[in-house]
Amino acid sequence: MSDDFETELAAAFEAEFDADAETVATAAENAAAFREDFDEDLAVEDVLDRAEGHNGDFEHRFDYAVGDLADGNDDCTDSREYRIAGYDPMAADPNQGF
Repeated sequence: MSDDFETELAAAFEAEFDADAETVATAAENAAAFREDFDEDLAVEDVLDRAEGHNGDFEHRFDYAVGDLADGNDDCTDSREYRIAGYDPMAADPNQGF
């Protein structure tokens, strides 16, 4: 089931956004992992709608979409694992945001 979701999402990302195949594959894999871990009913259209609702390049759109999905899920308190950007060095900086 997740393989179909991942394959369908990768194809949709390629059709909708100007992103390279490696980035699209990573995004689809991460979205499928989020779906498996937190929202088994997550549909391809939901991910696409959220990504389309943001501006910027595909990577930023996808990362914001994952943040939106996590925000709507009480069980997911940290979406960085599922973002293309992943864990950045700033996340470990205790002075970040001050």
